[in-house]
Amino acid sequence: MTDRLDAQFAFLNEADRLKSVLRATTLVDGSRPENSGEHSWHLALYALVLADQAEPGVSIDRVIRMLLIHDLVEIDVGDVPIHSQDGQAHGSEATIAAEAKAADRIFGLLPPDLCHSFRALWDEFEAAQTPDAIFAKSLDRVQPVMANLMSGGGTWTTYNVTYDQLEARVGSKIAKGAPGLWDWVKQKARPYFIGRG
Repeated sequence: MTDRLDAQFAFLNEADRLKSVLRATTLVDGSRPENSGEHSWHLALYALVLADQAEPGVSIDRVIRMLLIHDLVEIDVGDVPIHSQDGQAHGSEATIAAEAKAADRIFGLLPPDLCHSFRALWDEFEAAQTPDAIFAKSLDRVQPVMANLMSGGGTWTTYNVTYDQLEARVGSKIAKGAPGLWDWVKQKARPYFIGRG
């Protein structure tokens, strides 16, 4: 019992470090960068509120669990913005390898049964092949869009994002898991890009 609790609290204490990882996305009022802990909490709330946008058969409970742990690897890797163009690009082989190594370390703090189940859930999210993971990825893409809209452009301005880039990098992922949601969001986003590309 003591060893198990030691491991559980070692993981929970490590997870607290996610609150110190700053993201490129700001709070909706633009006052400061969002941290990854706030992002994960907000996404869990998105899943609760937008559950009606999920395809039939999606387990919102599993989606929430995925979203609560999906960015824990950022404790080691940091936030890699989807629109960044530097050497540590989002989805690059180097980033994928670094995140897998971080997942090994962080989930490895847990007792073996929890380590296995959390890591499997994280791997499922990353692969984005199951209905639950596809919907979770959709929400992970839509939340920064809403923050950018509310903050007057946010990272779209920082990274000179065009509407075509938004559609390819973000819209396609949202539409795959929540087509009605993307239909609504793109109507809100499109006016921002008029005359910008």
